[in-house]
Order: sequence, then C-alpha cells, then structure tokens
Amino acid sequence: MTRRESGDDRRIAIAQAARALIIKKGLEGLRTRDIAERVGINIATLHYHVPTKEALVTLVAASLREDFKASAQRHPRADLPGLQQLRIEFVEFAEIVADSPELIAVLSELIDRARRDPSIAEIILPMQSFWTGQYAEIFRTGVSDGSFRPDLDPEAAAVITTAALSDCWRPHRRAQLPAVTAELERAFSFPSSQG
Repeated sequence: MTRRESGDDRRIAIAQAARALIIKKGLEGLRTRDIAERVGINIATLHYHVPTKEALVTLVAASLREDFKASAQRHPRADLPGLQQLRIEFVEFAEIVADSPELIAVLSELIDRARRDPSIAEIILPMQSFWTGQYAEIFRTGVSDGSFRPDLDPEAAAVITTAALSDCWRPHRRAQLPAVTAELERAFSFPSSQG
C-alpha cells in the first residue's frame, strides 16, 4: 500500500517546483501547467492548494523563509558580540551562495518583480525588510558592545550590507564575496576589535 501524500507534503512539492521554474524561466515564464506537471498532479489539484498567483507567491516566499531560518539555526549566535554575529551572518550567506544559490536567485527574482507588482511587493518586501532589520539589530548590538564604531548608523549599515550581499550571489560576483565581506567588516568595526 502506498502512503498518501499529505497536504503539507504536496504544498512543499509545489513550492519546490515553482522555485525551480522561477530559476529556469523567471517569474514571467511561470505557468501553473508546468508546476502541476513537475509535481505530478492535475491543474485542479494545484489550484486547490494555491488558488491564485498571490497564494503561489506566498507559498514560495514561505518556503524561502523556512530554508533561510533553517540555515540560521545551524549557527547559534545568541548573546554574542555584534562583530561575531556579523561574521556568522557572512559565513551563512557564503554557505547559501555555495550550497543553495537558488534560494537567493528566487528571492531576487521576486524582489525584482515586486518593484512592478504591488501584490507581490506585499508578500516579498516584508521578508526583505526583516533581513535588513536583522542586520540593523546586529549593528546596534555591536555599537553598544564596542565592536562597531560608536558613530555607526545601524540602519544605514544594514542597507549597505544587504545591498552588497544581494549583488554577490550572482555567478560573476561570487568570487568577490570574501573580499566584500572583509571590506564591510573593516568599514563598520571599531579599530581595536578587528583581527
């Protein structure tokens, strides 16, 4: 007797298929028929799980969020100084770029589309804001513990960091990631905390 796939399993399969197709064809080329075929279900079953484009994008975004959260849990950082937390974030980003570049590729595609589509912006921009907010909190911690410059603006530093990292996932920039993260660290660190 074969085990029947649960609704959660089916939704995970749909999200994975959609992510693979977004990478291959972009969001513009994403077709429900292709997702259903890849998952091995009919269109009616697909629409049962994701009745609208917004529901599909929400499902994809939730799957990305879960994968990023799983990556963060591999490297505990509670109660560490800001500079150590920043270094952990950079290590995690480098691991994702090396092991799962499709996560960032899909997120970047959705962020790009969000600039033109308010319904997608509503779903994706909070994720981007959360990521920037995490860095801002790291910078606030580092300013307070003395590992970052006392005149550092945490929100501006977070925007600079996420923008720089967002460009480094691309194949032609990946080799520069270690130099970029080292330069960011030097720019924000209090001189005595470097090394």
